[in-house]
Amino acid sequence: MSSSFEQMKANVGKLLRGIDRYNPENLSTLERYVETQAMENAYDLEANLAVLKLYQFNPAYFQTNVTSQILLKALTNLPHTDFTLCKCMIDQTHQQEEQPIKQILYLGNLLETCQFQSFWAGLENNRELIDGITGFEDSVRKFICHVVGITYQTVERRLLAEMLGDPLDEGDEVKVWMNKYNWTETEDGQVFVFNQEESVKPKNIVEKIDFESVSSIMATSQ
Repeated sequence: MSSSFEQMKANVGKLLRGIDRYNPENLSTLERYVETQAMENAYDLEANLAVLKLYQFNPAYFQTNVTSQILLKALTNLPHTDFTLCKCMIDQTHQQEEQPIKQILYLGNLLETCQFQSFWAGLENNRELIDGITGFEDSVRKFICHVVGITYQTVERRLLAEMLGDPLDEGDEVKVWMNKYNWTETEDGQVFVFNQEESVKPKNIVEKIDFESVSSIMATSQ
């Protein structure tokens, strides 16, 4: 991450700590910061929420492109609830009438409900949405691998490829992510993800009851 971004982050941090965070004159600075996050694959939820709050207070300043970038960056931080937080701060009119925002909300819903194959199909038809959002697809794949890791013990390689956006398994996408998470492929085309039983650790529970407590219980039962 460049030193120029770090300097911008520090300056925005100072701005957000004071009353200036509610000054619409600072929107241009915050909007540039959102664009820089997108280009440099960085993320600052607090700053992005501040932008959406200023749009709430000052509807005339609303920018569809900046809001779209904020929503897309929030999706890169799944499974955290950032996307829902951002969505709740956007006026229903913009959600329903601004086409980029409407489409991103649709794609976000597909991700949140784990309809991964439908997500990639929808994204393929709207690739212009993620122009300038560096690392977006890899961030989504990281989330998908998180879901796979807590859901499956084994999964068909074909299905895994579809979920990772490589339905024909033509590239190295599946192999890269398998290596990243130390998943192994069996001879019958299954991918060994994780043995859920290995994560279940028995725990001995010891209850300690002192003599006074037992005495009081016995006394009340007589």
